[in-house]
Amino acid sequence: MGKIVEVRIPIYPECWETCGSCAQGEVTVEELLVKPGDIVRFDDNVIILETGKVALDIQSPHAGRVVEGFVEEGQQVAEGTVILTIEAD
Repeated sequence: MGKIVEVRIPIYPECWETCGSCAQGEVTVEELLVKPGDIVRFDDNVIILETGKVALDIQSPHAGRVVEGFVEEGQQVAEGTVILTIEAD
């Protein structure tokens, strides 16, 4: 059995707070691209976030099998939120 790793929402760039071009306050899950049991490779897109004006693809930091998902489409999320866990290769 491989190591279980958490995939989290990355830290938002500082510019989001000041420029107003990307973040309009809320960040929501637009689309989940994987489900438990799916196999992912390093850098595969696993989720798409919506910031109001920008859609952001979040990639997997590890290759492996998706164990569990922790967010749903339409849910608001904050940086550091656990998206899913992966059994890493």
